Amino acid sequence: MGYQVLARKYRPQRFADVAGQDHVTGTLMNALRQDRTAHGYIFSGHRGIGKTTIARILAQALNCRKEVGSAERPDPEPCGVCDSCVEIRQGNAVDVIEIDAATNRGIDEIRELRDAARYSPARDRYKIYILDEAHQITEAAFNALLKTLEEPPAHVIFMMATTEPENIPQTIRSRCQHFSFHAVKFDDILNQLRMIAQAEQVTAEDAALALLAEAGDGSMRDALSIMDQAIASAPVEDGRPVLSAAQIRDLMGSVPNAVFERLLEAVAQGQSAELMEQLNTLLNAGHSPSSLARQMVRYLRNTLMAKLAGEHTELLQISADERARAARTAMLFSEEEITRNLQIVLRTFDDLNYRQEQRFHLELGILKLIHAQRLLPIEELLSGVATGIAGRNSSGPAPVPARSPAPSPRQAAPQPSRPAPPAPSNSPFGPSGGWGPGSSSKMSAEPAPVAVVERPAPVAIADRPVPVAVAAQAVAAQSAQAQIMERPASTTAVAPVPVAAAPSIAVPAPQPPGPFPAVSAPVPGLAEAAPLTEGALAKAPEPAPAGSPETSALQTAITTALGEGGHTSAAELLSGAAWIMDGASIRIEVPGMGKKMLALTVNAAAEKIIRQELQRLNAPTRFMVVPGTGTAAVSTSAAKPLAGSIQEAALANPLVNRAREIFNAEVRSVVDLRQK
Repeated sequence: MGYQVLARKYRPQRFADVAGQDHVTGTLMNALRQDRTAHGYIFSGHRGIGKTTIARILAQALNCRKEVGSAERPDPEPCGVCDSCVEIRQGNAVDVIEIDAATNRGIDEIRELRDAARYSPARDRYKIYILDEAHQITEAAFNALLKTLEEPPAHVIFMMATTEPENIPQTIRSRCQHFSFHAVKFDDILNQLRMIAQAEQVTAEDAALALLAEAGDGSMRDALSIMDQAIASAPVEDGRPVLSAAQIRDLMGSVPNAVFERLLEAVAQGQSAELMEQLNTLLNAGHSPSSLARQMVRYLRNTLMAKLAGEHTELLQISADERARAARTAMLFSEEEITRNLQIVLRTFDDLNYRQEQRFHLELGILKLIHAQRLLPIEELLSGVATGIAGRNSSGPAPVPARSPAPSPRQAAPQPSRPAPPAPSNSPFGPSGGWGPGSSSKMSAEPAPVAVVERPAPVAIADRPVPVAVAAQAVAAQSAQAQIMERPASTTAVAPVPVAAAPSIAVPAPQPPGPFPAVSAPVPGLAEAAPLTEGALAKAPEPAPAGSPETSALQTAITTALGEGGHTSAAELLSGAAWIMDGASIRIEVPGMGKKMLALTVNAAAEKIIRQELQRLNAPTRFMVVPGTGTAAVSTSAAKPLAGSIQEAALANPLVNRAREIFNAEVRSVVDLRQK
């Protein structure tokens, strides 16, 4: 007999010899022990993992002439010595018919099979049909087999092996027991290769066997085929072939993973020239760009698994040395960076399939790995925390100022007189143009003298992204300082006021554009303007309290406008509210009213009228209406409702008055829900 390849020579002959399919062999042995065998089986899974082998072993166990429990056959395993077992193992059994469904896939072949299945077996207990590559059978042929498979004769058993079970019709799958085979684990393949090497008297390094097991990619047959080829090309010492890792790499055309480790180290350090030099060495050695990209994808996948689950996870089907190497590479990158690198290399591998300049595209794709290291995550970009760039481009992160720094205290030296700029329009308020007790109460033909404050020098900020909020604060502070920088003190010159050294100078908040228009008569209720001094500059404007003349005037004007606009409920509600003016905003506190009811009353149309009235009065247009504390100011005893308002109609309603008497209550506010 001629030479027999390792995959056939060491094919398992017992269930216990099958590696990595314990969930299938255990179930079948229990079914044989309990005499609960089915009439149809589907074995599906990866190539070269034992589907057809287990079908043959099951056929031997079913037709074995030895009884289960006897001395020759103590368990459901086939005895392997009877005529039936020997003939099935050799492939010349009369009652076990193995059909290549990829060739005999038509309806005529299936009709012949169906007709032959009606006859009893010639000698054995069962007539067994093993259909290899069953997914190749046509749909019409499956339909012809459907009835026979659903109600077969008692002596017929069908076994179908396939790598694509989804291509088998559901009507066929529902009539069979389906066993899904697993890919063989790396350790199981390695142990099998080590056993075969000893049996074949081959001297093999552990690294060489690990390479063979990894090249099998979960297929025992693929690993044995590569081992057969490696033994044939191995040098012979003392009559024994010697397998080395370097020889197997040369045979398979693969690159040591240590090379990919160095490549990714250059990526982590941002060394583009070193990366291109190493890649040039590999390409000049004869390695194809497509093969390099494929191997790098596998290495990055192992690196990602080591990053996610650690070095000793079952997700890594590689040797211990390769596990340690993948773990070292994983320490150089974050999880997101490894995922991004894997996506880049996968895209590069896809591009190489339809590109003519494969070397150029591989170099470009590998160079993208370094460029991707310089990208800033979107989270850091939105939050303004550029820790990633600072960690790579500088020794330490430069602090980003939280707000615009205050000017350093300096002694203002007397300066020579200079021509005064054109005088601005007169305003009854102070230099800030705002509301408050520090505002002027009368107009003057000449503006009051003010202090000249020197603008601080620009603050140097590191070349890093500044958050949007920080930038807005800095711009607002600079615009506020610009309002008090230079104001004319007279028609000819500005009288500087010496300012003593102080820790900081408070800068008022920015005001709304444009002060109130100039008037000829003083505004009642406003204090006299005082000359600006050091204390006046350091003192921030205080909010105008509720009930002050300016807030009362605004309240009266706005409630009148709301009443004229048809929003009587909102006008009545805001007439009893507390109006507080704080700088560039107005706060309207309505007592005794919830948020939802307040939103129904002061709706979008009412807010539009309020904003228009504030603009007409040149008052701050920023306002908010919020629930206040205490009792409502709008009641039957405290205020008289407006004529023709919904409040007046409600208080005149007899049902409302009757409810007030029964519950001893009062009407504090009325909301007209009919308003659009």
